[in-house]
Amino acid sequence: MPGPPTSPTTETTPTTETTPTTAPASAPAPAPVSVSVSVEERWEQFFRWGPYATLALSTGISALVDSHRAPVPSAALLLAALALQLWWHRTRGRVPVQSRPARAYYVARTALAFALAWLHPFYSIYAILGYFDVDRLLPQRYARTGMFVTAVTMAGAQSGGLPPTSPLQAFVLGALFLLHCSLVFIFGHLATREAENVREKAATIAELERTNARLEQALTENAALQAQLLVQAREAGVADERRRLAAEIHDTIAQGLAGIIAQLQVVTATPDHALARLHLERAADLARHSLGQARRSVQNLGPAELEHDTLPKALRKTVATWAERSGLRAGFTVTGTEEPLHDEVAATLLRIAQEALANTARHARARRVGVTLSYMGDEISLDIRDDGRGFDALAPPPRTGTGGFGLAGMRARAERLAGTVTVESAAGEGTAVSARVPLVPHG
Repeated sequence: MPGPPTSPTTETTPTTETTPTTAPASAPAPAPVSVSVSVEERWEQFFRWGPYATLALSTGISALVDSHRAPVPSAALLLAALALQLWWHRTRGRVPVQSRPARAYYVARTALAFALAWLHPFYSIYAILGYFDVDRLLPQRYARTGMFVTAVTMAGAQSGGLPPTSPLQAFVLGALFLLHCSLVFIFGHLATREAENVREKAATIAELERTNARLEQALTENAALQAQLLVQAREAGVADERRRLAAEIHDTIAQGLAGIIAQLQVVTATPDHALARLHLERAADLARHSLGQARRSVQNLGPAELEHDTLPKALRKTVATWAERSGLRAGFTVTGTEEPLHDEVAATLLRIAQEALANTARHARARRVGVTLSYMGDEISLDIRDDGRGFDALAPPPRTGTGGFGLAGMRARAERLAGTVTVESAAGEGTAVSARVPLVPHG
């Protein structure tokens, strides 16, 4: 039979209030009052007052209905039932459910209800309580037994009273008992499934709460990590910009100053005034060119050589100018199908070529230099070879007071574009510098 629900729900019953007509206009209107009473509280009230109501109703109906059985049951049984209810009324709030006093109350009430229903069938109204509070009063292993005893009482009352006086009444009693037993099994199964659903929902809610807690913790950690990453990204950006400016200064001002010094040394060493004037003009041109490059580097613009020319043309002019200034033989070759390049790719390869040529002029003591630009599908390669004295490529670079960038600067430029720079050299066998970067088209 149906019992109290295992999970409390809430019902809202609105109540109306009358606002006095004499209230001042400035007084706020009273808000509607809502009384919320949970279903669990309603069942609690039923368990508290239901036994008194059903006992009184059964007694009243039995007294009003004329029956060949005892119209009014024994006063002793009624007094015993009333005393049992009064005792339980005072005791129920102080003992836990399914305790020994609760079991004793259920057994005593079921026995009194059976006896009263034996005297008059209308006391089945009082006996039906055994279906509703069996889970609260008896342990789970005794609940079915309690409901079966209640089913006997109900079937006997509904079949015309106990004991049966005819075979037909006995048959009806058996059929009603089976019906009540079936109902006990059905409603017991439904109650068990409902209890399992409640437990699953409670477990799901608990898991969701734990998941939300973990999610909040993860969000907090992510926020801290994001802040840390922002700081690191800012620091990396500052460091990258410093490296860029340092490399630009090295490739423009430092190389220009080195060229100016070389031209001035020629001026001081030659007695020929015409030759001295030529080198002074070259030194002035280098100074103006270096100043312009320095301004472009500060403004983060590309090299001036690429402002109007493509990379092959700029490299051809750079190699020719370098050969004229250094007095060495230099050649430039392009292989593959020429394609327009992204500005950053073209600027990187041009700066690497300028640095490699500057290193050759300062250190290699070469007679010939060859520069090759190769378009190779999704990659572009720049090779600078000389026949100079070479060096040990595996040895660490010597520490000088100039703080030059040299090979490290060329490698850093290529790595910014996911490229590489390799150096092959040996003493007396010249040097070959090869830079490879992805071919990123213009635009």
